[in-house]
Amino acid sequence: MSNVLIIEDDNMLGDTLSLYLTGEGYNVTRVEQATEGIAQLDRVQPDIILLDLLLPDLDGVNPCPLIRKHTDVPIIVISTENNISERIRTLTLGADDYICKPFSLQELKARIEALFRRIKITRLQGRSISPEAEPENGITLDLARRMVTVNGQIIEMTYSEFELMKLFYSNRGIVFSRYALIQALRGTDSFINERAVDVHINHLRRKIEKDPKKPQLIKTIWGIGYKFMQ
Repeated sequence: MSNVLIIEDDNMLGDTLSLYLTGEGYNVTRVEQATEGIAQLDRVQPDIILLDLLLPDLDGVNPCPLIRKHTDVPIIVISTENNISERIRTLTLGADDYICKPFSLQELKARIEALFRRIKITRLQGRSISPEAEPENGITLDLARRMVTVNGQIIEMTYSEFELMKLFYSNRGIVFSRYALIQALRGTDSFINERAVDVHINHLRRKIEKDPKKPQLIKTIWGIGYKFMQ
């Protein structure tokens, strides 16, 4: 049975989500503030977080970066804000999916299950790959534990960033168009476009490149997309 942590201060919506997901077989914990959610991480051990954007203890500040400092658990943001730029910004700040209020409870369940399917596939793939494989360019990818190390240092990544890194690492030297990367992330980021892909790439470069302004690992292929150098 999977654990869901809901961080939502709207009592009516929060109670509705809790009752529905409990009825669907999930273990549900709900809190009303970001700080409360962080305090519950160790106890709840959530498999997924449903996160409202506007929380009373953050005074309008996007909570994704704060949550991401403490966990890499997949985050689905639930918000009344349907502006495209805010969606992209939230995804690049660490969310893995974004759903606008009001929404169908059945759609929310489908999105949760889609994320869980991708996690299961990744874990199954990871069982056949040794985490002790010879690093390329100082980078080691451990699919089973969803962990990236650069020169022995563990690098924190969001779910979507890891999915991109896994794709690049498994296909070194292959050029991926932005469209191909968008398709690879469908089901992880349900709302993603070429701009969002570019932002994800920039985040990856800052995390794995010695000089992100002069990338040597994730190369831009002008007019096409990107490739990961061998």
